Amino acid sequence: MTHILIISAAVIIFVAILVYIILYYRRKISAFSEELSHTLDDMIAENNPDFEIISDTVDGKINVRLKRLYEILNSRTEQSKRDKEKIQELVSDISHQVKTPAANLKMYMQILLRQDIDEEKRREFVELSLAQTEKLEFLMQALIKMSRLETGIISFKKEKLSVAEIIGESLVQIISTAENKNISVQVNCPDSIYAFCDIKWTAEAVFNILDNAVKYTPENGCITVSADTNEFYAQIKIRDNGAGIPESEQAKIFGRFYRSEAVKDTEGLGIGLFLSRNIISEQGGFIIVKSEPPDGAEFIVSMPIE
Repeated sequence: MTHILIISAAVIIFVAILVYIILYYRRKISAFSEELSHTLDDMIAENNPDFEIISDTVDGKINVRLKRLYEILNSRTEQSKRDKEKIQELVSDISHQVKTPAANLKMYMQILLRQDIDEEKRREFVELSLAQTEKLEFLMQALIKMSRLETGIISFKKEKLSVAEIIGESLVQIISTAENKNISVQVNCPDSIYAFCDIKWTAEAVFNILDNAVKYTPENGCITVSADTNEFYAQIKIRDNGAGIPESEQAKIFGRFYRSEAVKDTEGLGIGLFLSRNIISEQGGFIIVKSEPPDGAEFIVSMPIE
């Protein structure tokens, strides 16, 4: 009889302990579930949830992962906002840049439709219309390149290239304009200097800088192009003897559509240097400018050598 009572008591105690354990973990699970729900609600509402991280616990391990997930989602949301702002800014800039040549074309067409205009004037306005059409075409091409760079569509085909070849590809495009202004272009580039980059796009970046040098160098001026190398980078140095760039503007000139008041009467869109900087930086390089007005400016394009 005593044995039965002992066994019964043991069973009752075991059941009681089991019930206690079940209730204890049920409360723990319920509390964890409630806390998890609040955390997820805060994540959904972007309320910067407080993740309680206690090491070596199930709660802590789950909170670590939740925190990491929240950071990833938050980062993507922020990137999405920045991308949206970029697109809105780009659309606004495009609208602003297209407005002037489009308005000019409309005005020229209205004049050409008049019956009282003589043949000489008609020819003049046809030529003006053609110039505005070419400006629009150039603008559209530049904007396409710019949008492709900003959205990461471009795939650079990087290879070991002679810097002399890159400079040659760029110079071909500006020689005629330089000759029209009687600007001498002096080149000093050893054949032994190489860079690891995309020939087409790097030549485009160097051309944009050279094109600016020709624009802002006075007639009978001089542009020098040289190349050098150090332990990590091959460098292309382009120097002109134009008016130079004030220190206050040297960081701004690489901005999209930026044009200094000092050169507002010189034809240009303010896209070239923006494109050059993006092309070079996307390939692991960088561009710096040195200038002390009125002694011209020097642009140094640095590209990785491997």
